[in-house]
Amino acid sequence: MSASLVIAVDGPAASGKGTIAKRLAGEFHLPMLDTGLLYRAVGQRMADLGLDLDDEQAAERVARDFALEWLVDERLRTRMAGEQASRVARFPGLRSALRQFQQDFARQPGGAVLDGRDIGTVIAPWAPVKLWIDAEVAVRANRRFRELTGRGETVVESEILADLVARDQRDAPNMQIAPNAIRLDTTDLNVEQAVAAALAMVRKRVHI
Repeated sequence: MSASLVIAVDGPAASGKGTIAKRLAGEFHLPMLDTGLLYRAVGQRMADLGLDLDDEQAAERVARDFALEWLVDERLRTRMAGEQASRVARFPGLRSALRQFQQDFARQPGGAVLDGRDIGTVIAPWAPVKLWIDAEVAVRANRRFRELTGRGETVVESEILADLVARDQRDAPNMQIAPNAIRLDTTDLNVEQAVAAALAMVRKRVHI
């Protein structure tokens, strides 16, 4: 694209933001960063090192040594990795340590798409397009259940629902909706409908 376009896609877990972010990146030919993977990678690294996930100082130390190769770990897509990420992501020191990496990604020539919890408020508040993707928690739990079972994991939907409720509570301090964010509720939308709605919102915001 001729002008820099940064699209911030925020929202709670299993709201559909990751799928939407990927499709927007493809549509506008932009690089995409799933910032949640950064926190999953730190959590997994801590678990591998036998560190306490509730140790804020340890989490910050690991984050400051962050390496890109951590992101290729297939375990980062598991339910356990998501829980680990939620536990460590609440630490201000860890978030600060990972902030520069995310901001550098957002500032690359041409722009980028980033999905996470605080892209539009902390990482890239200058982004011309900010989306907030949400859905009812029971619907999000069912989506995550189908996603995980599709990967061969043995999970219980009621437990996933309880996990998401707990994660929403932990993530709440870092899930502030930007005042100028465009909100999209995907509760009653399938994937194609949600993507189409998001694409229309982006095009309207940047007049393309």
